[in-house]
Amino acid sequence: MSPWQVFALKYADRNARTRKDSFLFDDNHDQPHEMDYFIWVLRRQDEIILVDTGYDGEEGTRRGRPVRLNPVEALAPLGIEPEAVTTIIVTHLHYDHAGGLKHFPNATIHLQAAEMAFATGPCMCQGAMKAPYTADHVCEAVQRLYSGRVIFHEGDGEVREGLTVHRIGGHSKGLQAVRVLTEAGWMCLASDAAHYYENFLDAKPFPIVVDMQDMLDGFGTIQHLASSIDLVVPGHDPLVRTLFPQHGPDHIFRLDRGPLKGIRS
Repeated sequence: MSPWQVFALKYADRNARTRKDSFLFDDNHDQPHEMDYFIWVLRRQDEIILVDTGYDGEEGTRRGRPVRLNPVEALAPLGIEPEAVTTIIVTHLHYDHAGGLKHFPNATIHLQAAEMAFATGPCMCQGAMKAPYTADHVCEAVQRLYSGRVIFHEGDGEVREGLTVHRIGGHSKGLQAVRVLTEAGWMCLASDAAHYYENFLDAKPFPIVVDMQDMLDGFGTIQHLASSIDLVVPGHDPLVRTLFPQHGPDHIFRLDRGPLKGIRS
């Protein structure tokens, strides 16, 4: 199998946070704790696959969480035009992962069936459950369904050779992680199965959780999906920008050749 190139693109951050926003059980809840927002690009020869879309300036303004660089603009240095993207893996439908779907009109999306059912079901009557979702983003996914451009997965599924998805749950009902073959070995793009390295390395749950047992079990699953813990890439950890080399502009980081040093170094 041919390996994939993998890039992490940072498009936003939230620095006015503390550890209580990241960990349910922690002795230093009042200490600052920054968060980065990423999308990921997989490239093999002429094929491009996007993992998540981030959110745009409009959504950032609505939520009071401005973007530093709209994801569409973030893709430009890699030579990627949004109209040319035909496949997107949506790890889950939270606003910061599916908030830019409308900017990729020609894309078919890969989604867990459990996520669509959750985001359109009775749980959305509860304010705490629906807070990370935006109705327009979910409706965009439904529109793709009705136009025949959603491929559903039930648990584990293959997207391409050397590229699979795996339902984790926990943070949302149908959250999925991505396993991708790289030059460095099997890499797991954990997305929000682990917002930070500390979540899965020390079994510290993230506070936004639908099923605690699934979240805790998922910490082990994402490690088993990767060839080593150094190839598990969390969804929001600023350490990614320290561990992996910059690729051109200061918002793009290349992951597929492995980190510059181990997470435990």
